[in-house]
Amino acid sequence: MAEVKKKPTQKSTAKNTRKFAVIKTGGKQYLVTEGRFYNFEKLPIEEGKTVVFDEVLLTVDGEKVQIGKPKVDVKVTGKVLSQFKDKKVNVFKYKKRKRYRKTYGHRQLQTKVEITKIG
Repeated sequence: MAEVKKKPTQKSTAKNTRKFAVIKTGGKQYLVTEGRFYNFEKLPIEEGKTVVFDEVLLTVDGEKVQIGKPKVDVKVTGKVLSQFKDKKVNVFKYKKRKRYRKTYGHRQLQTKVEITKIG
């Protein structure tokens, strides 16, 4: 049986520059990174203003990881870009043999935020 020679793996000399955080807002948790856009449940802040998320559960900055018990002493800031309604969700309730049919819809209010700084 012939031996398979493996190429030696080279370690990257560049540092791992990934930077992200897990924040909690609107009863949900979001994994966010700097410079990206996210849609959160409606925040009571006007368009163009900055928002500060202080419920940060985890942060990763390269090799440095901070896990909160329950929160980390880091703040995530972002800029509110717009307030809008999400796609419509249609709900249809039906009971067979009872002549019961009910249809209604719901559009959740959303806030589009650009994350500007973690830390």
